[in-house]
Amino acid sequence: MASTLELTPRTALARGVGSNADTTPPVYDYTAAGSAFIRATRPDYFGWLDHVRAAAGCTRPIRLAGQLLTVEQSTGRVLNQRHTDAMPDAAIYTACGNRRATVCPSCAHTYQRDAFQLLRAGLVGGKGVPETVATHPAVFATFTAPSFGTVHTRTVKRHTCTNRRRCDCRAEPCHARRDAGLCEHGQPSACWARHEPGDAVLGRPLCLDCYDHDHQVVFNLFSGELWHRTKQAAERWLAKLARRRGVPRVDVVTASGNIRKVAPVRLSPGKVAELQARGAVHFHAIARLDGIHPTDPTAVIPPPPAFTVADLVDALRHAAAQIAFHTPEHPDRPGGWPIAWGEQVDVRPITTDGAGEVTDGMVAGYLAKYATKSTEATGHTSTRLTADTIGDYADPDGDHTARLIDACWRIGRPTHTPIPLSERPRDPRPRPGFIDAWECPDCGTHTRYAACPVCVAERQAALDTKPMKPVTTNPYARLRRWAHMLGFGGHFLTKGRRYSVTFQLLRDTRVSYRRHEHHDQADEHTGTLRAVDHHDDDTNLIVGTLTFAGVGWHTTGDAMLAATAAAMARERRTTGREELAHELGTTPAAA
Repeated sequence: MASTLELTPRTALARGVGSNADTTPPVYDYTAAGSAFIRATRPDYFGWLDHVRAAAGCTRPIRLAGQLLTVEQSTGRVLNQRHTDAMPDAAIYTACGNRRATVCPSCAHTYQRDAFQLLRAGLVGGKGVPETVATHPAVFATFTAPSFGTVHTRTVKRHTCTNRRRCDCRAEPCHARRDAGLCEHGQPSACWARHEPGDAVLGRPLCLDCYDHDHQVVFNLFSGELWHRTKQAAERWLAKLARRRGVPRVDVVTASGNIRKVAPVRLSPGKVAELQARGAVHFHAIARLDGIHPTDPTAVIPPPPAFTVADLVDALRHAAAQIAFHTPEHPDRPGGWPIAWGEQVDVRPITTDGAGEVTDGMVAGYLAKYATKSTEATGHTSTRLTADTIGDYADPDGDHTARLIDACWRIGRPTHTPIPLSERPRDPRPRPGFIDAWECPDCGTHTRYAACPVCVAERQAALDTKPMKPVTTNPYARLRRWAHMLGFGGHFLTKGRRYSVTFQLLRDTRVSYRRHEHHDQADEHTGTLRAVDHHDDDTNLIVGTLTFAGVGWHTTGDAMLAATAAAMARERRTTGREELAHELGTTPAAA
């Protein structure tokens, strides 16, 4: 084969000798690859990687600027002073901490792992929770929303697949009705299609005009109150059951020193909210039954032996079927909307020995998965809507999601007419200057002012204790604030005070571990690690005066390098966890 190299070298400049020398293409710093190449060729590249390690993988890190002072705790003397101007990029990077996987996958993954540990600790103990909770009766309950209209669904009566997440079983017809014709709006009332798992029409109404969008957003708004009343009804059921079985009430000493008789058991729940494809919220909850300690109200003790997991199942089923209420009146609906759970209420016992159908790890992993989700299932993602942006998403004649947002904005409108300023009553104002001495009839003060200064000061002090923002009288006003969430304004993961530890404790433990992971004495720390536990008279404090400098990476190349480094670190941790699980002969933890 003949050579393709030229015999005479070209005059173009290139590294090497001859026309067959290697040429270096130009590097354009306005591209992601170009800016990454420029960053990687800098001499301080590895120092920059170590500097951004705390926020590596975050898509929208927070940049802070300012100075850090190292202060001697005993004397207050400043030992060292550092400014962010001398650091890489003249800023300190910190992760955004967003829980939504569509916004920041890295921070959402950390939040999901924390949620898994928090929920599982409430079932098996650890992280400061006594291990005796593994013997408490516990159930996994699912409370669904009622029907607001017929929607497209996918129903499989008999599964033959091995993985439900990738189910490819043959589904039943969506809504097979031979005698159904058209609705009053001229739309078909039946659907004979066998929908696939990723079909875009799942959760969409068969007829948008027949669907009650107003009722659904109001249910989302009051779903938190419905859950609160359901929990109270279940506790009342258990208290009545204790009286019938002769279990005595417990005398508890209140904070004021009084003796109060309470029921011998209480519920310690932890729940996660999930938005279905139709935009209605339903709850997945863990309910654990605890006893009452007579002297220590924060103690977690087992319930009396007379209570079993079957009693807890009956209490929750009875509460779900019993609780129902009407919302306050609204100009669009004077009688209010009825709020109650749907017909599908599932309550299953939880086993902590790994032998049952529903185990502690399975439930904690299932609930932690929904902790990083929001309205993605409905196809709508946006930030908080305002009067300037509502027109881009709300449409009374649009698709299903647009009508839900329009219902939130319309029902959440102000429903009262403010009184004009000219018609408002005004307190009589005294004329300026001194008058003849007089005695205040209220406090007995002698003064020559037209108004008693003592009473005026007391009245001003009373006004200062009141909230600056008056409490709104419209219970539906929050619908506008949470229109981007289709009316649901609660947190997606909530728990009882005594169910488990808090997210803040898990974050403090992680920070303390990272501060000491490179020290030889790191293995000597036992129990719960907190930064304040390591402060003594000889400890130097780091005091920072940092201000917000911006959001995001400086260049797309920096984001790519930081995300790559974080991905490699996650891969190493995953490999190590799998190897450790292989040595122990167990399955690696899902979180």
